[in-house]
Amino acid sequence: MEKMRSGKGPSHNPTGLKSTFRALSHRNYRLFFVGQGISLIGTWMQQIAMSWLVYDLTHSAFMLGLIGFMGSISTFILAPLAGVWADRWPLRKALVVTQILAMVQALILAFLTLEGLITIPHLLVLSVVLGLVNAFDMPIRQSFVVEMVEKKEDLGNAIALNSSLVNSARLFGPAIAGILIAVVGEGICFLLNGLSYLAVIASLLAMKIPPLPKKKQTIRVWQGLKDGFSYTFGFPPIRSILLLLALVSLMGMPYTTLMPVFAKDILHGGPHTLGFLVGCSGVGALAGAVYLASRKSVLGLGRIMVMASSVFGMGLIAFSLSRISWLSFGLMVLTGFGMMVQMTSSNTVIQTIVEDNKRGRVMSFYSMAIRGMTPFGSLLAGSMASHFGAPTTLLFGGAVCISGALLFARRLPSLRAIGRPIYIKKEIIKE
Repeated sequence: MEKMRSGKGPSHNPTGLKSTFRALSHRNYRLFFVGQGISLIGTWMQQIAMSWLVYDLTHSAFMLGLIGFMGSISTFILAPLAGVWADRWPLRKALVVTQILAMVQALILAFLTLEGLITIPHLLVLSVVLGLVNAFDMPIRQSFVVEMVEKKEDLGNAIALNSSLVNSARLFGPAIAGILIAVVGEGICFLLNGLSYLAVIASLLAMKIPPLPKKKQTIRVWQGLKDGFSYTFGFPPIRSILLLLALVSLMGMPYTTLMPVFAKDILHGGPHTLGFLVGCSGVGALAGAVYLASRKSVLGLGRIMVMASSVFGMGLIAFSLSRISWLSFGLMVLTGFGMMVQMTSSNTVIQTIVEDNKRGRVMSFYSMAIRGMTPFGSLLAGSMASHFGAPTTLLFGGAVCISGALLFARRLPSLRAIGRPIYIKKEIIKE
C-alpha cells in the first residue's frame, strides 16, 4: 500500500489507453466483457422499472424498502454457503446456470406486467427469486475473474474494468428505462432484460477455459464454511475492509432505494427524472472505475478507500439538501464516483491478498458486505424515510459513512504493515 516500485519489468508496464484496457487482451475476459455489458444494460432497466412500478402502485417509501429487502436478504443468508460451493464447483458452468435462472425470472415478470396481472405479492415473490439467484451468482462471478485473466498482474485492471462495465450500463440502462416507461410501460423493460441474458450466456459458452486442477471436495460444507469465516475475520486487513464496506452498504447504498421519492416528491419530476438521477450516479461511478483501471499498481488503495468513502458520504449529505434538479444531478455524479472507487478498491485489495483456495469463501463475505447488508439498509431507509423524510435519512447515512472512513483511516498504518509481506511474496513490491 506504500508508494514503491513494482517488481515487474518494463514489458508489463504498458502506457496510455493500452494500460487502461490491458485486461481486454485476454480472449475469455474480452468475451465476458461484451456479453456482460449487454446483459447489464437490461439489468439496470429492470431495476429502474421495478422501483418505479412499486412506487407507482403503492406511493410508499416503506414498500420500496421492503422490496429492496426481499430482493437482497437471500444474499446475506446464503452467500457464505455459496462461497463454499464456489471453491468446489466449475465456475463457468455454475455461472451459465445462474444466468438462465435470472432470465426466466425476468421473462415471468415481463409476462405478468404486460398482461396487466402484476401485483405487489408477485413483485415480492419474484424479488426473492432473483435474490436467491444473485446469492450464488455474485461470489461465483467474482471468483471467475481469476480464471479469465491469465496474467495475474492484470487482475486489478480486470476488476476495475468490470466496475466500469457495470457503470456504463448504469449510465445507459436507466435513461433507456425512463423513456420506455413513459412511452410503453414497465413490461417492455422486463422483457428486454430477459432477452439480454442470452448475450452473456453465449459469451460464457464461447470461452476456452484451460484445464484447471480439480477442486478438492473432501472437506465438508460446514467445515469449509467455518474455515472461511475464521480466515476472513481472523485476518485484520480483510476484516477491516469488509467492515467498512458493510457499514457503507448499510447506511449509504440504500440511497438508490429512495431515488423514486426524490424524483417524484422532492424534485417534482417523472420517470425520466429518476432515469437521469441514476444515470448521473452511473457517470460518476464510471469515472471512478476508469480512474482505477488507469492505475498501474494496487499500492496506495488503502488511502484511496478512505477518501472515496468520505466523498461518498459528503455527496449524500449535499444531495439530501438539494431541491434543484440540475444540482442534484451533479451531486449524483460525485456520489457515484465515491461509491464506486470505494467498492472497487476494496475488491482489488481483497483479491490481491487472499489465498487462492479460500477465494470463493472470502468473496462470498464480500458479497454479504455489499448486497447482504443492503436489504437491511433498504428496510431501515424506507422506515426512516416514512417517519423523518427521505432527505433526513440520506443526511444521516452520509454522516455515518464519513465516520466509518475516519475510523478505518486510524487503522490503516497497522493494516499496511500486515499486507506488506504478502505484496513482497507476490512480487507486487520489492523487499
